[in-house]
Amino acid sequence: MNRCSGFRARAGLALRGAVAGSVGALFLFSAGSTFAQGWPTKPMRIVVSFPPGGGIDVLARQFAPELSRTLGQPVVVENRPGAAGNIGGELVARAAPDGYTVLLGNVGPLAINPALYPKMPFDTLRDFAPVAQIAFAPLLVVVHPSLPARSLKELVALARKRPGEIAFASGGTGAITHLAGELFKQQQGIDMIHVPYKGSAPAFADLLGGQVQLIMDSVPVGAPFVQAKKLRALAVTGRSRSAAMSDLPTAIEAGFPDFTLVGWQGFVMPAATPKLVIDRMNAEVVRLLNDPRFRERLVQQGSEPAPGTPEQFGQLIRDELARWAVVVKRSGAKAE
Repeated sequence: MNRCSGFRARAGLALRGAVAGSVGALFLFSAGSTFAQGWPTKPMRIVVSFPPGGGIDVLARQFAPELSRTLGQPVVVENRPGAAGNIGGELVARAAPDGYTVLLGNVGPLAINPALYPKMPFDTLRDFAPVAQIAFAPLLVVVHPSLPARSLKELVALARKRPGEIAFASGGTGAITHLAGELFKQQQGIDMIHVPYKGSAPAFADLLGGQVQLIMDSVPVGAPFVQAKKLRALAVTGRSRSAAMSDLPTAIEAGFPDFTLVGWQGFVMPAATPKLVIDRMNAEVVRLLNDPRFRERLVQQGSEPAPGTPEQFGQLIRDELARWAVVVKRSGAKAE
């Protein structure tokens, strides 16, 4: 074989390889598109990485029956608590990227834990595909009725008078409910004892029993106890008042302009989930968030609906990762 014919042979092989590769890629794309267009064809699960009864669990159980109705398949809520949300997060990160396992995540495992834990079982940006933000919500500052404080200023004065005697509960070390208390302590120069629990429900149980005196947790979880006059609310931590408790001042109105923070929640799926599946799921979530009756239900529970695109939710996650890395470092908080 002369040099020219050898070149033509190699070129022909390269061309056939390129064509075969293109056909293969086109086949995979077509198969993925067909799969995505037919999704879902079997039951789905929403993984909640916290115990039943907490704010994020309440949200999941609001969405599950509505999504089941519109998607035409059963949607179940599966609680996988532990490690401040990392256990449930790892479960979803390692699940098949087929659209049948979705994590209802929040600021804790998705944005705080990466700064809190020296070794994470997942990488938020690498292992998850953002689907849709659901809502954001301020925290509610509530105390046991036995504590003689009826405002944030009275709480600070009492803490300064009784350093190390007031115990504040949280849903777990490094949770936003913990870091909110640490941030308040730092800003006001007061000493309070942190008592972590495995979720909001057991934390509120001990607060109701008087074993701890204070908690900063979501409005949906705390409001029923306040309305039943079992606990006393002092303020909310958002920039505006909560629709669910409109008579309650914000921390800004109470004289603490720097004490503003909110929790947020949203759906993520395993990385590599087909975009058509993500877009379909996003459309269903956004449709619900824009439905006046569903929206009002969330608002009355203390959540502010936040419909948006997967890209917008992804940007929020990146911004919050950077923000909470600074807060965790300054607080000195470490995972237990």
